[in-house]
Amino acid sequence: MAKIGIIGGSGLYDLLQDGKSVEVKTPFGKPSENPQVGSIHGKEVVFIPRHGKKHQYPPHMVNYRANIWALESLGVERVITLNAVGSLKESYKPGDIVMPDQFIDFTRRRDLTFYDGPEVYHISAADPFCTEINEISYNKAKSLGFRAHQAGTYVCIEGPRFSTRAESKMFRNYADIIGMTLVPEINLALEKSMCYSTIATITDFDVWADTPVEASEVMKIMKENEEKVSKLLYEIIPDVARERKCSCKYRLENAKA
Repeated sequence: MAKIGIIGGSGLYDLLQDGKSVEVKTPFGKPSENPQVGSIHGKEVVFIPRHGKKHQYPPHMVNYRANIWALESLGVERVITLNAVGSLKESYKPGDIVMPDQFIDFTRRRDLTFYDGPEVYHISAADPFCTEINEISYNKAKSLGFRAHQAGTYVCIEGPRFSTRAESKMFRNYADIIGMTLVPEINLALEKSMCYSTIATITDFDVWADTPVEASEVMKIMKENEEKVSKLLYEIIPDVARERKCSCKYRLENAKA
């Protein structure tokens, strides 16, 4: 049973040693792809490419519930995700890495919870990200010489379109980075009492800046960031303890309505 799960781009398949595809059935249909179970530095890890092998699922069509359910069924307790984001602040530059500590949800039509009834749980999300893994990730990024931010607020929009200039200027008042894939993935992980930590790589300044966002440019920088993220994960995984000392495992306590 693997304790660590990774959700990210299909380029991370090469990270796993002796990766094997595992078919997992969930009450919510199939995950984006069959989970790959392998190891990194001797630690068993499960990997799911969020958008599928061929990047065939846009952000609003990812089967987030199936992905998180599949990870839990394989024993995962700690989830590290990779997210490409835009910057809303001058000090958060393209190429920087951010370990967000807060988020704002501006999605509209996604399945946000496992608890649609008759059981109802109200999960505390005051501090949604795992502080233990965030600290490890930040320290490793700095030790590798990467520009990194230990905190930041991630605003998640519905997509797949990018923001208008007016929207981007509004979001700048409340957040530091902007993306399309954090929610409901983080909500669902919290409902499973999982640790959840994000490595967000900045690909561009959002359209509050002078130059409009172009998908081709974003994809180019994403490819350039893959090597950086791979190096970082190789450093992070060995330091993530099997036994959790953080408070994430207590999310469901006193949450049932």
